[in-house]
This record gives sequence, C-alpha cells and structure tokens, in this order.
Amino acid sequence: MKPKKIRVMVAMSGGVDSSVAALLMKKKGYEVIGAFMKNWSDTKDPLTHECSWKEDRKIAMKIAAKLKIPLLTLDFEKEYKRDVVDEMFKNYKKGITPNPDIDCNQKIKFPLLWKAAKKLGADFIVTGHYAQIKKTKDSYKMLRAKDETKDQSYFLYRLNQEDLEHSLFPIGEYTKKQVREIARKNKFQNFDRKGTVGICFIGKINLKKFLQKRIKPKKGKIFNPEGKIIGEHDGIYYYTIGQRIGPRFGIEIEKGKGKKLKRWYVARKNLKENEIIAAPEGHTILYRKEITLKNPRWITKKPEKNKSHKLKARIRQVGELLPCELSYNKNKKQYKTILKKAITGVSEGQAIVLYKGKGVLGGGVIEFD
Repeated sequence: MKPKKIRVMVAMSGGVDSSVAALLMKKKGYEVIGAFMKNWSDTKDPLTHECSWKEDRKIAMKIAAKLKIPLLTLDFEKEYKRDVVDEMFKNYKKGITPNPDIDCNQKIKFPLLWKAAKKLGADFIVTGHYAQIKKTKDSYKMLRAKDETKDQSYFLYRLNQEDLEHSLFPIGEYTKKQVREIARKNKFQNFDRKGTVGICFIGKINLKKFLQKRIKPKKGKIFNPEGKIIGEHDGIYYYTIGQRIGPRFGIEIEKGKGKKLKRWYVARKNLKENEIIAAPEGHTILYRKEITLKNPRWITKKPEKNKSHKLKARIRQVGELLPCELSYNKNKKQYKTILKKAITGVSEGQAIVLYKGKGVLGGGVIEFD
C-alpha cells in the first residue's frame, strides 16, 4: 500500500513565480491543488479593456492544465475591499502612507487561503514568495531569500508561528533568473512575463487618481523649512514623505530671483492645518535617524526589553539593509530603532522590518514621537 501523499494548495496568480512553485511541489511528490485568488476586479487591461484578473486566471489555468493539477478560483474580493482597500483609504485620510501589500498578506492571502486549504484536507499552503522558512528545534524562522534583489520578507513580517508551520516557499532558495529558466525549460508560456508591480492585486495605478475617487481635493499651503509660503498643494493625502514635488505634480515652487530651482521634496505633513513643509535636496529636515515601532510583530519571540540590540533594518522592499540599534522605552512602552546613519524618505504608516543575520525578527509600523 502506497503511503498517502501530502496535499498542498498552491496560490497560482498566473505569474512565473507561483507557476514554478507549483511545478516544484509536484516534482517533489506532493499532491498539488492550484488556487487562483480573485481579489480585485476593478483594474482593466489598457489594451483589451478586460478585467486584469481574467487574463491572469487564463494563464494560471493553462499552467495548471500543463501540470495536470486542478485549479480552483477563490473569490475574496469582498474581504479584500473591506480589510485592505478601505483601510488604505482610512490611513491616507489620516495623512499617513500605509503598505497595503503587508495588510494583504496578513489579512487575506495567508488566513483565507489556509481556511480554504483546510476544507480540502490540505496539509500546507504554498506561495511563490521569495523568502525561506527554517524549522528549528522549538520554532519556525523566516529568512531572507537567496536572491536578495527579489527578497519579499519585508512584506511577510507579520506572519506568526502558526502561519509558518503550514506554509511553504519553494522558490526562496532560487534566484529569479533560475526560476525563469525552470519555466522556460518546462515550456511555460509565462516564463518571460513581467512581474507584478504596484499594489497587491490592484496593480500599477496612478495613486493620486485612485485616492481622488474617495478623498476630495483640499487646497492648502506649502511652506519651506523657514516657514515661508512657497506654493500650494491640492490635498496632503496625495503626497508622501520624501516624494519629489514641483510642476510635474501640479505644484509650483517659487525659486526666488536669480536662484536656480533645486529638487524639492515633501519633508513634513500637518493634517490638522492641511499644510506641507517642503525642503530642497540635502536639507537636514529631510533626514531621520529615530523611528518608533507601532504595533510591533515578532516572528519568534520578543527582543529582550532590558538591553539594546544591534540589528539591520529595512524601510522599503529590497531597500538597503541599514545598521541600527533597537531598544525598549519602558516609560512609553515602545520599541525604538536608531539608525546608524540618518536617511531620507521615512514615512509614517510604512513598515520597518528588522533582521539579525539572514533571519527576520519582525517589525512594526513607522511612527514618530
């Protein structure tokens, strides 16, 4: 009597990464069920004017047929709009810059896919994320991917031990180049398909126009660091810290008589007064060293509160790994990181993810004192 195969549900998006993930699992002898998640139907292909998800599903279906595995369509659009998109608008209205991709992984992809997988008797869920999971004696660790240029651990820092226990990331030990070559050798039609960009499931969009669907323009003043009015904006919600501003964005900044106009960037936002403070390139107000972690999440255990920890931090996906020191303020009951070197473009609402070696410790939402 043959031993029962381990059943896995693979999230297949129509992209090359998830397609190769499904192939690798089948080659390893698992019983594979493909699952396509329909989470957003408002984005249309600019050429065909067809909903983008339909084209993605067609490709996923062709790959599934080639692999001789079933492909289910799971409709999570209602949950995605409520828990990710609505929350994104709420945060932008507060003047902060959220990260919907992180919310999507925490609230939609992993919990809802696992719920569907359990109903079908699956033992694991599989995704095409560039990250690695390592089982230790008493816990599960998440590591950065082999391909540092494609590492996606930044988007996964909110996963907990239960999530890691039943999740597999088979392409985490491959480079993107290797993944494409595997797809080409297996004659996958999507071997050279461009990777997804923009917001998770929504894709690449004009963010300002997208936000204007629900957040009405509200004109306000732009000040320089010295408090002088230098221009006007149409709503602070549409601009993020570190964003370059100027005529291209419909904002006029006076350069003064005989002065050459430098590159100017958003340095601060005052929601209450509807004001933006902008500064020229290189100005000290654009730089930050200290970042407070709001709603911290730890993958294994909390860092000890009675000592400081020398770590690496990342504030953007595949951004530079920045040396930092993590400590705990007992009075404020907050974890705080101090970067070794001040950087620009640090925005409230985004994520800061902390690493020790290749391992992901966890992270939190960026907040300023």
